[in-house]
Amino acid sequence: MTNPFEARSAALSDPARDIVPVTPDDATDLARWAVALYVETGGTLVIDTILGTSRTLAVTDFTVLPVGVRRVRASGTTAAGIHALTNG
Repeated sequence: MTNPFEARSAALSDPARDIVPVTPDDATDLARWAVALYVETGGTLVIDTILGTSRTLAVTDFTVLPVGVRRVRASGTTAAGIHALTNG
């Protein structure tokens, strides 16, 4: 089977091409910025958006957060099982 997305440029509105686990870090951006996050265990989530704005959110178990994210911060984050949905 061929990849139907192979010849297309990735856009934020496209479906994610990969999903990778995230280790929260206060100093380092994600290797590939996320088009969304998936959180297995709810809690507090501290992120930096692709615009560079820091946000603190309360999320529940099995949350899909459809926002562009460049960093998930360790300080203040209690949510676990965080995964980045990426187009990179």
